[in-house]
Amino acid sequence: MAKCPLCGAVLDWAELIEQMLTIEGAEEVLQNKGMFMETFENFVFKCPKCGEEFYGRNLSGKEAEKVFELLNEFKGSIDWENRKVKLRINSLLALDTMLEGWDRKVKK
Repeated sequence: MAKCPLCGAVLDWAELIEQMLTIEGAEEVLQNKGMFMETFENFVFKCPKCGEEFYGRNLSGKEAEKVFELLNEFKGSIDWENRKVKLRINSLLALDTMLEGWDRKVKK
């Protein structure tokens, strides 16, 4: 799970994505993986716990890619009118990680 690189607090991916929804062209960015990853890495996020700012490149790129896939896999995952993420992204990431671990164990 993503943690603030400054204070170590666990971050909610939905809150992070909601911060990105403020950029111009956010809808297009969230539909193009290359644009999303570039924007994510250069976006300045604010930690909701400590209030400090940090670049997205300080978070896991692998997790960010999974977040992108989840947002695009589930239609209606973003309420564009209110700029809110409807998915519980952290829960879905945890489930995805658990299933990947299970797959590795089964394949052995």
